[in-house]
Amino acid sequence: MVNDKQAQTKVPQITLAFWVIKIFATTLGETGGDAVSMTMGLGYLASTALFFLIFIAFVTAQIRTQRYHPWLYWAVILATTTAGTTLSDFLDRTAKLGYMGGSLLIASVLVLVLLTWRLTLGRIGFQQIYGAKVEAFYWTAILVSNTLGTALGDFTADNGSLGFMGGAILFGGLLVLVALAYYFTKASRALLFWLAFVLTRPLGATLGDTLTKSHEQGGLAFGTLWSSAALALVMVVLIVLTSTPSRTVQDG
Repeated sequence: MVNDKQAQTKVPQITLAFWVIKIFATTLGETGGDAVSMTMGLGYLASTALFFLIFIAFVTAQIRTQRYHPWLYWAVILATTTAGTTLSDFLDRTAKLGYMGGSLLIASVLVLVLLTWRLTLGRIGFQQIYGAKVEAFYWTAILVSNTLGTALGDFTADNGSLGFMGGAILFGGLLVLVALAYYFTKASRALLFWLAFVLTRPLGATLGDTLTKSHEQGGLAFGTLWSSAALALVMVVLIVLTSTPSRTVQDG
């Protein structure tokens, strides 16, 4: 029984292993989204609709469950990364907003979601996630942040001179700065968490493009299908190695 001093949570502990799996998930979201929308030829709009249906199914199951299930949690994360990939591509390319316009629009939506969360529930969480209202805000913020990260990654790689690998190094470096702020400053932990969460997405997007794009485009030409299969296998292994039963978070 959960009491006032002990709040159950339905998310994993925020450790180095969490961020490693998150980066693999975002990279797989990029390659998997591109595999369906481009390699299989489904297109951005139809792919987005497909991935949103998958996301809704998984997130509904996640909210209805009463405890943390590692496989279900990471399935929802993966669904947000694939849906975010194709939605961002649709806005940037099909809707012709461009990478800058798409990034600004999605960033505005993310700020609105977080602000509404703060005003509605009094705080923005990332560890004590339990209850339909909190989870609804949590997963909406994750979906939008992964969509934003895709647009940022594409903007950096395609509009700038960094290329895919240069973009990956840039966003990896920014993540290191966030980590340093966590260890050496008293900055808001919630703010740092969501900054890191957003930054892992463009890192994954640029890493995914590095794996799949042709040599002429600056990639390794492994292809979307083979890259997705390899990334999925690594994710499965990591989740097996790090899975823990449902846990509780002590209030300070």
